[in-house]
Amino acid sequence: MKVCVTGATGFVGAHVARALAERGDEVRVIYRNPQRLKALSGVPYRRTKADVLDYSAMRRALRGADVLFHVAGYVASSPIEHVWQLNARGPDIAVQAAAAAGVRRVVVTSTISAIGVANGNGPANEGTDYPEDWLGLVYPDSKHAGERAALEAAERHDVEVVVVNPAYVLGVPVNRSQPGETSTRTIGNYLRGRLPGVIDAPMNFVDVEDVAAGHLLAADHGTPGERYILGGVNLVWPHLIDRVAELSGVRYPIMVLPRAIGRAARIREALGLPGAISAEAFELMGQDWRFTSQRARDELGYEARPLDATLADTIDWYLELIEAGAFHDSSSSGLSRWADSMRMASRLGLLTPVRVGQRVIGRRLVAGG
Repeated sequence: MKVCVTGATGFVGAHVARALAERGDEVRVIYRNPQRLKALSGVPYRRTKADVLDYSAMRRALRGADVLFHVAGYVASSPIEHVWQLNARGPDIAVQAAAAAGVRRVVVTSTISAIGVANGNGPANEGTDYPEDWLGLVYPDSKHAGERAALEAAERHDVEVVVVNPAYVLGVPVNRSQPGETSTRTIGNYLRGRLPGVIDAPMNFVDVEDVAAGHLLAADHGTPGERYILGGVNLVWPHLIDRVAELSGVRYPIMVLPRAIGRAARIREALGLPGAISAEAFELMGQDWRFTSQRARDELGYEARPLDATLADTIDWYLELIEAGAFHDSSSSGLSRWADSMRMASRLGLLTPVRVGQRVIGRRLVAGG
């Protein structure tokens, strides 16, 4: 089968391209920056240069393809216009271009945050209602808009579109020599002693290889017009860090912040006061991102590996990078200085009463070390 992949130079997209090539498909990568093609080291593919926001270029790039995997997106909250262009407008252009090129099926990569948050009665699923006034957060709102635009374009142009919603993706990149600007940075920053804290909120964590396999399953078996959550394990952030500390033997104390910190950060920004982390980042991490992948398991045959296996692979890869000096030239930041302060406080015994106090108040205050 002839397939096209956008976003193949990214973390998830490279794994999708590799999984397709390994099963024998003819893979065509639609790329913009040739320098980023090194992310596909060892993967056999053909390439076509095109901007995913250029309808005419996309239409030409898709000629002769059977299926398009539109994985391209922008995981950020700024610059706002760029995030909205790639995440909201990009899927619409991709589906329209696919229809014009005669592509029969499109798999659009979204995210669990585009579905909405859990309502307190258990994990969210594909039928969870997105907030009527939206979340007010750039990344999930833009991805939600992109889903809607893609599905509406599919109805207008009679193209089969299936949406997949990956959870928080961990694991090792296709080119393991690259540090990677990916969701794995949380683990990497912890192992490097540059993670000062996490928020006491739940997240669904999944392995990148399982997500890639889920894309192929959605293309082969997914119902057009539907979405499928590609998730793994629901776990609060402090417990994730505890597992990383246990599996790696690296123990750094980090602060556990309450979920309400996001509102306080909004007030701080409104007053024009500086901060190491944006209010949007606090609010995004502080949501209830518990999800179930039951539908993907039932309808697609999707499976996710144990979280400890994913964490062990991610840890081993990052420790290799650290030993090889991949971060030797990294400059300090507000976050790293905050992390340094936490370690110093621990060495001076200043965190002992904090650890005692967390048992009294019934809430985690320190994780990791």
